[in-house]
Amino acid sequence: MKVEFAPRSLPLQRRLQTAAVVQWVFSFLALAQCCIAAFIALLFTRFWLLSALYAVWWFLDRETPGKGGRRIHILRKSIVWRYMRDYFPITLVKTAELDPRQNYLAGFHPHGVLAAGAFINFCTEASGFSTLFPGITPHLMFLTLWFRVPFFRDYAMSGGLVPSDKESASYLLKKPEGGNLLTIIVGGAQEALDARPGSYTLLLKNRKGFVRLAIENGTPLVPIFSFGENDLYEQVRNPRGSCLRWLQHRLQQIMGVSLPLFHARGIFQYSFGLIPYRRPIVSVVGKPIPVQKKHNPSEEEVDEVHQKYINELTKLFEEHKAKYNIPEDRHLEFI
Repeated sequence: MKVEFAPRSLPLQRRLQTAAVVQWVFSFLALAQCCIAAFIALLFTRFWLLSALYAVWWFLDRETPGKGGRRIHILRKSIVWRYMRDYFPITLVKTAELDPRQNYLAGFHPHGVLAAGAFINFCTEASGFSTLFPGITPHLMFLTLWFRVPFFRDYAMSGGLVPSDKESASYLLKKPEGGNLLTIIVGGAQEALDARPGSYTLLLKNRKGFVRLAIENGTPLVPIFSFGENDLYEQVRNPRGSCLRWLQHRLQQIMGVSLPLFHARGIFQYSFGLIPYRRPIVSVVGKPIPVQKKHNPSEEEVDEVHQKYINELTKLFEEHKAKYNIPEDRHLEFI
């Protein structure tokens, strides 16, 4: 295979953009494991007290992730995330106002391989969330497992990530003063296995837990479609029914995380590697769907709101797809 190297004459700006994405990919794929290793390794050195003190802090602070987390605004506004935004670039588009006196539950689609659009738009200020939606505080749900990792949990909370469990969600959605947007990537890790350029397959048909949660709290639902999210990586062919897909699905059930075999470009060359392609992402926030509060909704009531949500998401996709060069004959596929 012929390797296409990046030209030496690349401007510093582009190199800094690549560096920002490299650190993010590393954080996503390996930082948690490094934090575990560091925590254990320190116990066998003269710095063992650092791990011991952190363990005490960890115990005392154990409830914080489920109580809205602990964001650090200086990190959310870091220039690093602006460089990462410009690498693709990533844009956030508003189609309707959000009332800061209300709480909202947003569904983000699709997951993509690494959910780059969801991270930049809701865990940083790089795309201008607070300017577009004044008075609204964004939160993004993240696999609960990662909040059990020392050091990494604090890093995750700094951007506005919260555990993906019902208790954490309810805590934010029940806040009487309002002003919270809780975003859940509905398709989750399993949907990442279908993330490849040109794919519009969403794992949504039987994902109704977020709808039930919205009804129980009387929280409006907000559909979000992120155009270009699936275009960042190629993925090894894994059609449903194949041995590879069966193995990936089993591992996802056991570990809670999916293992898509993805590839794109490298740091200094464009032919292979784990760095995403420079392809634009546009995350379009749809209009809120009013939800009538009911403590114990029936299956029929959940199904009715779920279908309404699918209809609004489909409408959002169809109204905007031509702007982002999606062929007229391509439509969302729900599985």
